[in-house]
Amino acid sequence: MKVTQQSAFHFKTITPDLIHDALIEVGLYPDSGIIELNSYENRVYQFLDEQHKRYVVKFYRPTRWNRTQIQEEHDFMLSLYEAGLSVIAPLFFAGQTVLEYRGFLYAVFPSVGGQQYETDNLLQLEEVGRLIGRIHQIGYQHHFSTRPTIGIDEYLITPRNILANTPLLPGKLKQNFLFVLDELIVEVKKRWSQSHSYLRLQGDCHPGNILWRDGPFIVDFDDARNGPAVQDLWMLLNGERREQRIQLEILLEAYTEYTNFDNEQLALIEPLRAMRMIHYLSWIVRRWEDPAFPRAFPWMIEYDFWRKQQLLFSEQINALNEQPLQPGLIY
Repeated sequence: MKVTQQSAFHFKTITPDLIHDALIEVGLYPDSGIIELNSYENRVYQFLDEQHKRYVVKFYRPTRWNRTQIQEEHDFMLSLYEAGLSVIAPLFFAGQTVLEYRGFLYAVFPSVGGQQYETDNLLQLEEVGRLIGRIHQIGYQHHFSTRPTIGIDEYLITPRNILANTPLLPGKLKQNFLFVLDELIVEVKKRWSQSHSYLRLQGDCHPGNILWRDGPFIVDFDDARNGPAVQDLWMLLNGERREQRIQLEILLEAYTEYTNFDNEQLALIEPLRAMRMIHYLSWIVRRWEDPAFPRAFPWMIEYDFWRKQQLLFSEQINALNEQPLQPGLIY
């Protein structure tokens, strides 16, 4: 029986029995409890098999990516893995990495342990820069054909419409909130350019998607898409502007050991930050019917939360009007 989109959206039918049966169908026999890992967009579980090997199984959210788009993600990860890069690639079963059981698409990965990436460790940042440079070296070989490209419609226009129509946005704040949001969108559009060269990206390269195990491992390519190279770099910068300049200097010096970088893309950092802010907020709103989201983001129903978001949008407008960040050890 095919799972309906509505029940699939809520993941109501992913029970321990369904997970167990899906794994047995591909020849894996869990010998431990199946532990749910943190993941809002998909459902991800860890288990040991009868050989005491540790695996992770990932059930994809229905209707988000189709099979072909997931396969493109897998093929990219596999090409990186085959080149000897530190990524966690999906495993093959009967020649397939994209599996299906009762209407759910899923994949199985080896479970790789590691320590948390240290965001204030410049030596680790240098190694991450080298790894991303090598990933992009392969990412430039061709584009995704079915996965999207970072752009205005997906990250600004559609999210704006979602936010304008959500009942979560307090009515008393709605007019002013949308006014500031629209102003931010206008400022981003002025600065957004598609003239930069695009490549296949990890797409969501923040510190939480990096493990450290005798070096960095990049995990979770679920947001892989085409876009400018700086998208996989800017989220690694943190702290005051001076600190970010130093980090950027180290990051780019390591990155360019393997791949050229167009410094004009640095002007996209603040537009990309604004796009992420708006897109992320609308993403939570879009997923609100999934019971996991109200539990994880209870502040979304609070007036003060939306007022703070409005202030953050105003601050981001100011950031867009500053000179783009440049690498350098001193001002």
